[in-house]
Amino acid sequence: MDSLRQSIETGRAVVSRANHRFTYPARFQLVAAMNPCRCGHIGDPARACARAPRCAQDYQSRLSGPLLDRFDILIEVPPVSAADLSLPPPKEGSACVAARVAAARQRQLDRLTRADVREGPRSNAETDGEILEAIATPDEAGRNLLKTSAEHLGLTARGYHRVLRVARTIADLDGADKVRRCHVAEALAYRGPRHV
Repeated sequence: MDSLRQSIETGRAVVSRANHRFTYPARFQLVAAMNPCRCGHIGDPARACARAPRCAQDYQSRLSGPLLDRFDILIEVPPVSAADLSLPPPKEGSACVAARVAAARQRQLDRLTRADVREGPRSNAETDGEILEAIATPDEAGRNLLKTSAEHLGLTARGYHRVLRVARTIADLDGADKVRRCHVAEALAYRGPRHV
């Protein structure tokens, strides 16, 4: 799994064999899931194994910190109860969500194809350095929250920049021109409870 780290970061896969080195495009979206522990019942005292919570720590430690740091969003999903399964469908359907995503993607493309970044990235996920700072710097309240949270949570530089990218995308989905504190707070919440 750790061999994916470089490709996730750069969007390229490098293969070295004998006297040759080949680079292939490898821009992809990685979606992954895992149980909280080997048995999958760590949150349920009636069903959890006798090794809890050590079992969960051992199981989750199979993923390295540097690999987890390359994920933009880490969410812990609790088990779904039988009562939850009988709830009515959400008010916002797939078509409505798809339209919001398409509008946000167009907003990103329009912003990033201006004359000042014409040869650069085409989505928030591809931005870094000065371009990221130019498009994703939050308002003052957002900057203060990000600074405090980065220190308190021990965000790495990579994690800090991933929060900025996600906050910029949340603002795009919200239709906002500027990244605000609420966008930063939501992006920080998506860094996950364990690996922030």
